[in-house]
Amino acid sequence: MKVIYEDNHIIVVEKMVNIPSQADKTEDVDMLSIIKSYLKEKYNKPGNVYLGLVHRLDRPVGGVMVFAKTSKAASRLSEQVRNKTFKKEYLVICNGKMEKNQDTLVDYLWKDEKKNTSYVVKSTKKNAKQAILAYEVLKYDETQNLSVLRINLHTGRHHQIRVQLSSRMHAIYGDNKYHGRGAGTGICLWAYKLTIEHPITKQEMTFVDFPEKKGMWRLMEGIK
Repeated sequence: MKVIYEDNHIIVVEKMVNIPSQADKTEDVDMLSIIKSYLKEKYNKPGNVYLGLVHRLDRPVGGVMVFAKTSKAASRLSEQVRNKTFKKEYLVICNGKMEKNQDTLVDYLWKDEKKNTSYVVKSTKKNAKQAILAYEVLKYDETQNLSVLRINLHTGRHHQIRVQLSSRMHAIYGDNKYHGRGAGTGICLWAYKLTIEHPITKQEMTFVDFPEKKGMWRLMEGIK
């Protein structure tokens, strides 16, 4: 496990691809359990270790996550999530060339609980939730007809980035669920940047973690 930052109140790590953020019905090993085991061994702690989950990443997505080591830190970070001062940015490789180099996408999404799939719908549909993201094109590869985007997520809806891009014929490479090319290669969506206010010191902190430049992520060469 890659630890990016740690103090007495928080721990920031790189979530590994295809590992759930927390335990689910598959009973596969999850990030919460991995970090608890790490803390228990590192500090020789008896009994249960407290670790607060304040946000999640989809199972196939890797990147930066912060966990709380105390209940006070968990409460304050969760409040930042609610008031939208908890900022997340992503890198994406998606199909096609975007019409604009920068834009904000606004939709309403509805989640089908049975299928665990979200859809762009009309705002009048029951349980539809507004979804907003801003993107910037970092690179376009004409040979493969793929774009590298930086995405600033303003809302945290279920599969939001994946659905909003797919609905515009810009499905994420490797995202089989939402009709992306590259079946079996792994989804090219990475949570690379996280900005929070430290729950105790109140200092603004930014953590950055780029994906390894292998596979399709080689398209990231030259991008900082």
